[in-house]
Amino acid sequence: MHRKSLLSVVMAGTLATGLVFGGNKSHKIDSGVASANPRLGHPANIIAPGFSLQKIVQGSDPLENPSGVITNFGLLNDFPPQLIEPTRTEPDENTYLVFDHNPGGPTPGYNYGRHFLYQGHENAADLAYITRVNLDVTDPAHRITLLTPVGSDGKTHFGSIDGSTWDPFTRTLLFTQERGTGGGVIQVTAFGFPYQVTTLDGIIGKAGFEGIHPDNEGNLLVIEDTGGTSVPVDPTNPASPKNARNPNSFVFRFVPNDKRNLFVGGKLQALQVSIEGTPLTFVPVDATHPNGDVFSENQLKLHTPGTSWPVRWVTVHDTGVLDPSDPQPASFDANQAAKDAGATPFKRPENAQFLPGSGFKSFIFDATGDTSVNSGNQPALAARGAWGSLFRVDFNSEHHAGSLSIIVLGTAEQSSFDNLAFVDSRTLVVAEDRGDALHRQLNALDSIWAYDIRGRVPNARRFLALGRDTESEADAILLDASTPGFQNEGDNEPTGLHISDGGVTIQDLAGKPEHESFSRWFFTQQHGKNTIYEILRPRHDNDDDDDDQ
Repeated sequence: MHRKSLLSVVMAGTLATGLVFGGNKSHKIDSGVASANPRLGHPANIIAPGFSLQKIVQGSDPLENPSGVITNFGLLNDFPPQLIEPTRTEPDENTYLVFDHNPGGPTPGYNYGRHFLYQGHENAADLAYITRVNLDVTDPAHRITLLTPVGSDGKTHFGSIDGSTWDPFTRTLLFTQERGTGGGVIQVTAFGFPYQVTTLDGIIGKAGFEGIHPDNEGNLLVIEDTGGTSVPVDPTNPASPKNARNPNSFVFRFVPNDKRNLFVGGKLQALQVSIEGTPLTFVPVDATHPNGDVFSENQLKLHTPGTSWPVRWVTVHDTGVLDPSDPQPASFDANQAAKDAGATPFKRPENAQFLPGSGFKSFIFDATGDTSVNSGNQPALAARGAWGSLFRVDFNSEHHAGSLSIIVLGTAEQSSFDNLAFVDSRTLVVAEDRGDALHRQLNALDSIWAYDIRGRVPNARRFLALGRDTESEADAILLDASTPGFQNEGDNEPTGLHISDGGVTIQDLAGKPEHESFSRWFFTQQHGKNTIYEILRPRHDNDDDDDDQ
């Protein structure tokens, strides 16, 4: 059945229940939630009026094809067993796809349907993995499929799988590992079984990659989060807390030699910002620069609202044209290559999205910042992105030159930006990832924010105040008590924020011009029960289709 026809059938059944998936003009975020949930007990998720949450899967759900200790969606069957509880695998970014035919799976002849949700899992120890939720399947025995089984040594040899996307040119899925110099990009086929899984370490390089998104020419926008050396928050007091991170991570673009075959090689580029005619480059923390670039005047200018600075792509590595039948070239350190080429580092960029209708010339990316009140409460650091930032990049028609501006400078209330997605060309939703320490310091759990990006004032609305399930509450108690042998994290995080109609063609890429579509919205309440939710909205007869432009 054609994808649009099938979606019409799904929508008809859904409308009968009084709920609709988010569509372009029926899901405006007109109001918000007053405040974040406190870090006490297990408060419920609170979402903006008119929206509701429907659980898709949770961590204890079984996998169709368990492999070694990977037996459940979000829990390892550790061997030897952990002292206190199983390892939580932390499913992260989601990718929603709708295929025109059954892509197959481990059970020959089984009908897996057409609607799928993919995610990588962030656990480490060479046991990170990739799953596919078969959204049309209700049988628990076939609901969730493992795409990356363990090898003969019981390991997947992946760690901290974070970002995910569909590449319509190669017709494969791409996942990233946020693993520092051990990270990189993974390519996975989507049809037939077993799926072919290959790394691109010698082509795109190794780094702590997170967000990854193709444009309409087959180039890949890749966002890196590779920490950064921590320095004292008071430059006059070396004994002050070391919670200010030196900018150390880059915004990359991979330009393939053949957009339909990444193994032919290509150029890896990184974003370079110039401040008053001089490129802003990496400054190491050393004897000459004891605080790196943390307190520099250029960092202040970079983060000043209302400013705009020239940008360009600089090539940091070129493989030349490769023979895809030969082994990949040796892997390389993408982070170091960007430093050597004079690219501009940021404070822990996490993700990016192309602006719908911009012809893929504009995108927004976020930076998490320092995730600590020790840093954020210092005015000099807050003005330099300690609470996090949202940046906008606009290129000319040839991608030869562009500009960068900051559209949101974080605060204690709006902080630690992570995953982001566009509702439409004016509304951006952004999830926070404050981490256990900042949750504790501010007694506040994470939120998802909605911003109107059309004007100078982004009109922030808290779209969702994340709660905490009972398992996460128990983990937080164990963590606060520094319980020996406890290996999991505490508070929940709203990650995997994803809005898509599931299209798999080049014309369906995120960032395309807006059109009437039946998009579906998802996010993962990571940690604790590791639950994926779909965001739904009740249908009202008086829904206004006016786009308010």
